[in-house]
Amino acid sequence: MKLKYFGAITAASVLLSGAAANAGALFDPYLGVTVAVGGATVFANDIDVSHSAQSYGAVVGIDIPVFRFELEYDYMHADSIKMHLGMINAYAKMPLPAVKPYIGIGIGNIFSGEDAGFIDIDSVAAYQAMLGVTFDIPVLPIDVDIEGRALYAADIYDYMGLKPDFLQYEARLKIRYVF
Repeated sequence: MKLKYFGAITAASVLLSGAAANAGALFDPYLGVTVAVGGATVFANDIDVSHSAQSYGAVVGIDIPVFRFELEYDYMHADSIKMHLGMINAYAKMPLPAVKPYIGIGIGNIFSGEDAGFIDIDSVAAYQAMLGVTFDIPVLPIDVDIEGRALYAADIYDYMGLKPDFLQYEARLKIRYVF
């Protein structure tokens, strides 16, 4: 009688552990950090002002075989401009074993910021496009993304009738811990 229960428990354990391993292969949640360097341009009425820019951020997302979806927070600093961004991103990737090229788009919001220390940046919609490659680290549960990104936001503030647009372009390194 005891052998019957032991066999049933063993069979259930094997089946459930196999299902969990399969689910992990198709549905990989992750957390990550980003760091980037590039440039930013504020332009309005034939006036373009460009600066070097840096950004730092965090991401949380889901990686499935052909697509990846993530929520992103970014803090961007370009000379006198500082802003906080929240984005929702979607990526399409080539399902190759170790190196995966991808293309992505994102939509979100600049929810806080300032220009020149005294002009508040309005809460405005922001759009971005990304092109990059993911390197899977075989021994560790870590993925490394190297990507180029372009971010655009229109009418970031209204200062004496001037409503400039914002364009940021950067090279970004993203390190993701895959659960």
